[in-house]
Amino acid sequence: MSSTPVQRQSRVVWFEIPTADFDRAAAFYERILAVTLQKADFGPDKIGVFPYTEPAVSGCIVKGDRYRPGPDASVVYLNADPALDEVLARVEPAGGQVVLPRTALPEGMGYYAHIRDTEGNRVGLHAVS
Repeated sequence: MSSTPVQRQSRVVWFEIPTADFDRAAAFYERILAVTLQKADFGPDKIGVFPYTEPAVSGCIVKGDRYRPGPDASVVYLNADPALDEVLARVEPAGGQVVLPRTALPEGMGYYAHIRDTEGNRVGLHAVS
């Protein structure tokens, strides 16, 4: 094992979105983001990992005794490229709610929105366009 300190490029290394109903949450995120989550049992927990290509940051939805979904949880921002509006259009048909519509960031930083997922979590979406 190396004792050389490592400085990673990203301060975000992983995220976990709690679920009460794993299958419902997986279907929601797969539908709105048009992706397939990699589902697995991880110890006592069930996880669904968002797709990524190294060295990108990713995370998962998770169901386990330690996790409680809700409106006051930390806000995780998911990449909604290539077009935020297309992702937002799929939120309500998938069972979620748009709670903050598309909002412009300063020039060149893109746009963001907040949604409420099927588990009651507030989740941020970000896209360049």
